[in-house]
Amino acid sequence: MSNAAEKLRAIERGLDFVYSFGSTQECFANYGSFLICCFALVAATSRDPKLRLLGRERAKQLLRRWSQMHPIVPADVNSDLLHEFVLVHYAQRRIGLRDLANVTSVRLAARNFSPSDLLGFDPSKEPPPDDLPYACDCTFQNPRGRKVCTQCKRRLRIRTRYKVWMEALANTYVAERCGVVFGARYADVLKWIPVMRPYPTNDGDVGVLRDAIYAVTHIVYTLNDYGTYRLPRRWLPTEFAFLKANVTSACTRNDPEILGELLDSLKALGLGANHPLIKRGTSYLLAAQNEDGSWGDASEDNVRTRCHTTWTAIDGLRTYAWRGERQIHPLRKMKEIRLTCSS
Repeated sequence: MSNAAEKLRAIERGLDFVYSFGSTQECFANYGSFLICCFALVAATSRDPKLRLLGRERAKQLLRRWSQMHPIVPADVNSDLLHEFVLVHYAQRRIGLRDLANVTSVRLAARNFSPSDLLGFDPSKEPPPDDLPYACDCTFQNPRGRKVCTQCKRRLRIRTRYKVWMEALANTYVAERCGVVFGARYADVLKWIPVMRPYPTNDGDVGVLRDAIYAVTHIVYTLNDYGTYRLPRRWLPTEFAFLKANVTSACTRNDPEILGELLDSLKALGLGANHPLIKRGTSYLLAAQNEDGSWGDASEDNVRTRCHTTWTAIDGLRTYAWRGERQIHPLRKMKEIRLTCSS
């Protein structure tokens, strides 16, 4: 089997694994919007026509189920469901579908939430914070600064500032592409690049490093419209170097989730299939696929983690139908930001 055929087979097996989770009502209710995005982006950005067709067919099937479950935006929509509506509308746009009535409803509903409600902070006024707790095991979401849950008194886990930034980058960008302001404008989140540097090294906390890598890959994803364009390296020289520096360690740590994001981001920044880092990462992913088609820990109970690890590995392996190199940067003042970053 040729290398191209081996990669295609691995990708198809991975997509079958991800799709299988949508077969149960409970999983689809919890992760339907996530699955729809996965297949819509495969359909919109893959070079291989077989993968484009497969992605489109499955995205449309899942969209029909989603529409039956969520025909309208409820008047009392919470922030989590609002985010799911945004993801679904973005996925629809990527495969050429429109739902103008619901998009208008989402846009109006988003106005009822503050930046802190949706993002955990207000990026128009401050950089990503390092005092925002995850939801407690008891499901209660405590306010910023809390270290112990006010409801059950458990010790809280605190999100790194890179985790907060990554989520804000992704959520504001995807929403803005649908004409929705999700707590803040994307430009207000991206502008904190100078503050978030320098990025951590392999010598420190692995959890912080992984969150920083995710943040940097999402700079790439949001600037290249999730696999649509190549990016000029001169826009992100520090980020390019940071991504390259972490490929080998992702392989040695057996971290296919991070590795997949590193590979597709580096390919967006111009590394070819024959570059040693791309070849090493590709070889690792092909060897690390599980019997069931997934990547990562096969004993992991978290469905989203299993699906996301597999999704990122798929994206790290597949080839993209680039629409050339992006010439016009989304930020009007990017020149000023680049100068600040390089100073």
